[in-house]
Amino acid sequence: MAHRGRARQDIAADLGVHRRTVTRWVNAYCDRGLDGLRPRKARGTTGNIPRALAGEVRRWVIEGPAKQGLDRANWTHEGVADHLLKTHGIRTSRSAAQRLCSAIDIRLYRPTCRYERGDPAKQAKAREELAALGNGRRPAASSC
Repeated sequence: MAHRGRARQDIAADLGVHRRTVTRWVNAYCDRGLDGLRPRKARGTTGNIPRALAGEVRRWVIEGPAKQGLDRANWTHEGVADHLLKTHGIRTSRSAAQRLCSAIDIRLYRPTCRYERGDPAKQAKAREELAALGNGRRPAASSC
């Protein structure tokens, strides 16, 4: 339409966009051709968590928050971001911590505790208590 001489405000009214939008489209087409009209991905800011800390973050997650002196059972991405701030002074977001964990193949939603880490004496006592409860059959309850 612009090539045929139609005014930009008329093109904008036909397309339901602002006149400046049409001007940007025409300028982009004149500068770069059809490639100038293709949508481009915004370049956001680069992550501020150094990749050198990847091994340390992996160790934190595997060992669990208790080994780091925290009073929680499992990590969250917010928890990792907060711990990075407290230990290394790196202020970062939950989503940046999530991207780092994804890049180093760590999933926080899976429990990191294992059966082997438990106290053997407590495990033996729990087995005895479970055995004492017995697996005997109970009489069936009648609904009549």
